[in-house]
Amino acid sequence: MNATVKILFFLSIGLMMTSCISKKKFQQAMAGLEEDNKIANKQLGECGESLNEYMAKLSSCNQDREKLKGQLSTAQSNLQLREEQINDLKEQINDIRSLRDKQVSQLDDLTTLSQSANENIKETLGQLERKDEYIQLLQAAKTRADSINLALAVNLKSVLNEGIADNDVEVKVDKTVVFVNLSDKMLFTSGSSTITPRAQEVLGKIAQIIESRPELEVMVEGYTDNQPINTTCVKDNWELSVKRATSVVKVLQNNYRIDPNRLIAAGRGEYNALASNDTAAGRSTNRRTRIIILPKLDQFYDLLNPNMVKN
Repeated sequence: MNATVKILFFLSIGLMMTSCISKKKFQQAMAGLEEDNKIANKQLGECGESLNEYMAKLSSCNQDREKLKGQLSTAQSNLQLREEQINDLKEQINDIRSLRDKQVSQLDDLTTLSQSANENIKETLGQLERKDEYIQLLQAAKTRADSINLALAVNLKSVLNEGIADNDVEVKVDKTVVFVNLSDKMLFTSGSSTITPRAQEVLGKIAQIIESRPELEVMVEGYTDNQPINTTCVKDNWELSVKRATSVVKVLQNNYRIDPNRLIAAGRGEYNALASNDTAAGRSTNRRTRIIILPKLDQFYDLLNPNMVKN
């Protein structure tokens, strides 16, 4: 074997030995990598599980956060409601205090009034005890007034009875006065305050009785129904009732010489009706003039004044 062959032989053996050694190391390296890959995959799985766990916790935290937000909003609404209720209660307390102070003030006033009333009652009782004669005088005066009124009513009925329909004239005694109701159709032309000739005669008879009793006053009241009126002369029922009462007063004064200081004219309009205005008969009843004969006020007050009574 020559030298070249020997060299090639030894090189081949060397390469084969080197190849064997590198393959073994490669296999060892691959085995190590596979082991590392297994470890890495295991760790990756564990990290995935941890990530899922943390994600679940994060979702739960988000849900808790939303729940807390809702609870916070509810709490804020409740707090605002409570503040409003507290303010309302404060206002109620202030109102109650104000009412209490007012009641206390009223109680003080009532106490003062009660004391004053007790003093007035004592004084009044003392006056009544001293004024038995005055009470008897009042009773006698009432009896006398009743008798006078009765006689006055009888006289009026007697002078008005002749030639006048009962439904046109009515004479009554009411408490301390005598009054005469005169129908509208007998006294006035329709819708006006002009007195008819027939009414002149009736008022003349009434004037005879009035003139004979100078100690009495005469009030003339005009009444209408509720039907609206608006003419060039009369604007409404108030004005018509006043004009009619005034017309009667003027006749008594001018035609029959009744002292005007004894006369009073008053309009009552459509009010103080005697009957329903829903029917023609009722409206006719309500259209009337009332002549009231009553004691003068100064005479009435004289009767009620204890100083006018002698002890």
